[in-house]
Amino acid sequence: MIYELRIYDCLPGRLPALLKRFSDQTLAIWERLGIRQAGFFTTVIGENSNRLTYFLAWESLAEREAKWAAFVTDPAWHRARDESERDGQIVANISSQLLTPTAFSSVK
Repeated sequence: MIYELRIYDCLPGRLPALLKRFSDQTLAIWERLGIRQAGFFTTVIGENSNRLTYFLAWESLAEREAKWAAFVTDPAWHRARDESERDGQIVANISSQLLTPTAFSSVK
């Protein structure tokens, strides 16, 4: 397995709009496309309380490339993004890392 760590830093006050977009629209699109989430987190104590952190689980880099490409070009995703940003931009910065578990990891 390969895990993708994605961190979204929202503009001040815009985290609720991002959470709503994920819960109401993005996750259904991912389910249709076979994209598996492995957990979502908000920051309680840390450097940025306007942050959403989440993990995606991939069988391989090839799976990630194919399914992510399908997602970013999906018309339903474009509609969801545009609708959620009707009142202004939500995300200031996105970072992503692809990770593999160590031999001693409880997550495989």
